[in-house]
Amino acid sequence: MMNVLITGATSGIGFETALLFATNGAHVWGASRNPIASPSNRIVFRRMDVTNEESVKKSVEEIWNEAVKTTGKGIDVVVHSAGYGIGGSAEDTPIDDAIAQFDTNYFGVLRVNRVLLPRMRAQGSGRVVILGSIAGRISIPFQSHYSATKFALEAYTEALRLEGAPFGLTATIIEAGDTNTAFTANRRLTIDPSSPYHDQALRSIARMARDEELGYPPTKVAKMIYKVSQMKNPPIRKPVGLSYSLLMLLKRLLPDSLAERIIKAMYMR
Repeated sequence: MMNVLITGATSGIGFETALLFATNGAHVWGASRNPIASPSNRIVFRRMDVTNEESVKKSVEEIWNEAVKTTGKGIDVVVHSAGYGIGGSAEDTPIDDAIAQFDTNYFGVLRVNRVLLPRMRAQGSGRVVILGSIAGRISIPFQSHYSATKFALEAYTEALRLEGAPFGLTATIIEAGDTNTAFTANRRLTIDPSSPYHDQALRSIARMARDEELGYPPTKVAKMIYKVSQMKNPPIRKPVGLSYSLLMLLKRLLPDSLAERIIKAMYMR
C-alpha cells in the first residue's frame, strides 16, 4: 500500500493525480493553500502554502504522522504539482513578479523536500516526482521566467538523484506539454501597455493559450506520474506524449540555430 503526498492537489494535474492514486489503492494527502472537500475516502486534503516555511514544516510533519498512524509507515511518494505561470517579456517583467514565480515553482519544491527527505532517508526509501514542462527544455518567448523555473527544476532533479541514490531516494521530472487545465486562465500577465514588446507578447501568449486549450487532458499527465511512481528504476525525465518525446529528441539532434527558427515560427508570428 502506497502513501502519497501531492502539492497543488485541488485542481488540474494535481487533482487528477490524487484521484488516480486513490483509485489504485493508495492513501493520498493533497496539499493546497485552499483545501476542498475530498472526493474519496482515500484522499485527505490539508492546507499548505509552499511559499511559507512554517506552513510547509507544520503540514509535512502532520501529514507524515497521520500516514504513520493510519498505515504504519510514512510517505512513499511526493508529487510536486504546485505552480503557476506568468507571461510577459524577459525585459519588462518586474523583479518582484519573477521572484514570486521562483518562490512557488522552484523554492516551493525545495521547502517541501527539506522537511520530507530526511524522513524518507530514515525509512530507507522515497520517490520524488516533480511536475516540469517541455518549457523547461525549450524556452518559450514571453514565458521566459516560467521556463527558467522549470529549467532550474531539471538541474535540481539531476543532482537530487545522484545525491539521494545511496539512501534509497529517486527523483524524476515529468515534462508536460500543452495541457488543458486552469493553468491557462490563471496565467498572470506582466505586460506594460507602453512596452515595445506589448503587441507581440499578446499575440504569442494568445497562441500559447490556444495550444493549451487544445492540448491533452490532465489525466494523461496523471497517468504518466503514476506510471513513473511504479517503476523500479524511474528515469531522470519523462516527456508526456509521443509527439513531445520526439520533440525532445529533435532538440538534442538539431543545431540550436534551427531549433530557434522553429520556435520563432511557432510563437513569433
